[in-house]
Amino acid sequence: MSLATLVRLAALTAIPAIPLAAQAGNSCWLRAAASPAPTVAYALCQQGPLWATADAGATWSKRETGAKVKLRSMAFLDAKRGFVAGDGGLLLATQDGGQTWASRDVKVKEHLMDISFSGQSGWIVGYMGVVLHTNDGGQTWEKQNPKTNQTLETVFVLDPDHAWIVGWAGTILRTTDGGKTWTIVPCEAAQWSLTSVYFKDANNGWMAGFNGQILRSKDGGATWQMQPSPVKSWLTNIAFDAANRGWITFDDGFLVSEDGGETWKLQSTDGRYFLGRLLHVGKSLWAVGQSVILKQADGLKWSKIESLKANSGPGTSATLP
Repeated sequence: MSLATLVRLAALTAIPAIPLAAQAGNSCWLRAAASPAPTVAYALCQQGPLWATADAGATWSKRETGAKVKLRSMAFLDAKRGFVAGDGGLLLATQDGGQTWASRDVKVKEHLMDISFSGQSGWIVGYMGVVLHTNDGGQTWEKQNPKTNQTLETVFVLDPDHAWIVGWAGTILRTTDGGKTWTIVPCEAAQWSLTSVYFKDANNGWMAGFNGQILRSKDGGATWQMQPSPVKSWLTNIAFDAANRGWITFDDGFLVSEDGGETWKLQSTDGRYFLGRLLHVGKSLWAVGQSVILKQADGLKWSKIESLKANSGPGTSATLP
């Protein structure tokens, strides 16, 4: 594992490390992103601020969550209603597109790693096997039992019934009944911790994580098979674009699949952006790095969104709908 990957791992876990981007006063390590409407997108700094655009990245406004702890994830139900989650069981909610935030008591103190919704149904996952579920758009949350104490990195919600969770030590969980029961999926191929999971439909899914591992399922996540990977890096996020090309982010760029996720090859970028998140903004695919957002320009090409300077002041205001 490279030195850069170890630094990132320290920052993402409980080890008290400070990323290089956090040394400056206006620091912003872009940690999560969401796009609840075709031209609306939000980018979350783990230090607390939120960047918002209403014109697909042409202009941005900086908003403050008021968080005093590390923020790790974000989800929006629509252009106005959203959540950010972070350390110590912190969950904040906004009803006005991030202008103001209110704390929600979810009655846990563990670090919250990821939050995801399908309609009004959503899940939060975190340290020590924490799984929280809502059926009312995040107004109330209840704790579910995943039958594991491993740290859970991310949750992918396909619909209110089907969701998958992955985490440390190759932990794989799935539910087909809205989380009433979670099944631990044994997988000998999952030899390292997993940090991303993605399903195109109820049957076809992929997972990725440390040491370049990529796993593929064709039966709804009941079984998984290892796929060859061209790198041994920490793979961070998975998504498919409108042309059914698969993309996986990592420190040095992307892995891309041009055959629907059957095989993967390296697609380098013009810089080391420490990419960690993919999201659809309208018909475009964006990739978020520590202090940069890339936009899929044409096929396999990506370009930097120059309008967002995450570490250099408030930027240009944009009025959200």
